[in-house]
Amino acid sequence: MKILVCSSYLHAWNSVRPEAEMFVEMVKQGHQVTIATQPGAEYIPRFIECGLKVIELYPTKKVCIQTIKTLHKELKQGHYDICYAFNSKTIPNAAFACIGTKVKLIAYRGTTGGLYRHDPSAYLTQLHPRVDGIICVSNAVQKDVVKRVWKKKQNVVTIYKGHQLDWYKVAPTARAEFNLSEKNIIAVCATHVRPSKGISVLLQATHFIDNPNFHLILAGSGYEPHFDEIKASPMAKRIHYIGHRTDIPSLMTMADFQVQPSISGEGLPRTIIEAMANGSTSVVTTTGGSPELVVDGETGYIVETNNAKAFADAMNKLISSKAKCIEMGLKAQQRLENYFSSKETVKQHLSYFSKLIKQK
Repeated sequence: MKILVCSSYLHAWNSVRPEAEMFVEMVKQGHQVTIATQPGAEYIPRFIECGLKVIELYPTKKVCIQTIKTLHKELKQGHYDICYAFNSKTIPNAAFACIGTKVKLIAYRGTTGGLYRHDPSAYLTQLHPRVDGIICVSNAVQKDVVKRVWKKKQNVVTIYKGHQLDWYKVAPTARAEFNLSEKNIIAVCATHVRPSKGISVLLQATHFIDNPNFHLILAGSGYEPHFDEIKASPMAKRIHYIGHRTDIPSLMTMADFQVQPSISGEGLPRTIIEAMANGSTSVVTTTGGSPELVVDGETGYIVETNNAKAFADAMNKLISSKAKCIEMGLKAQQRLENYFSSKETVKQHLSYFSKLIKQK
């Protein structure tokens, strides 16, 4: 089949690779794929090397007339079967470009919330009448979207982004950087902080942890509103705020476990996936797609959202036993390989594309 992809590939390599490599694999299986993306995107040489056609085209706004005209011409002349758009800029432009063609338009959805029938802007993205199907990153997202769409609810599906363990193989960050050793128990929280990330819940949980060998590393941007909460923690001297980092997978490899205290809005958190890939277990909450990644009590712990005491109790189970951290981390890694593989993702996408093409 012939597929036109409209997406952004300017993000970090690990961020775009699960999506990008899916289309590379489709070409290897004999399908034709064209990528419309930003000029200068780092992944372009990889696409070209693997036989994908690249159009350096990306909308400057949600309705970009020049982008729509160029995409429409490409769709008409190329006789595409599928057009697949991924974000709030590419979906509306692809939708208008698809009008007057027979191509099936698929929109991607990666987060819960924010999609409402009373919001006019929603009819430029997933609720656009030209959209034929929606692929969601998790079951939590799929359930949310099904409540919003007016038609073709059966075409709103979950397909997990696929991964390969060797994409994430990195050496651990040296514990000595933080004046720590193998005797210490280390947890990492890596995020760009927003209210939905639940950082206050995590810092409240530290009031219920009294192991002097435990240290918490906070990586990412936006923690400034929480500095007073950090100072108020009884383990304040063992909380290390390190700001934005580009070595998150290495930090996850170093850590005994990672924590995800989110209270809303998660799709399928990449930090959990990076931890799983590197053999690190997790403590997560019930929000969004996090519980779809973790098997409670086996590959990590899932606790009630917005419950600091419950979050601390789960952390304490791991803090008390390095052996448990290692055992659960290895099971988490195996779960990623078994259930979230790139091969399975490609297979499910192609099956879904074929199903849509057959629909009148």
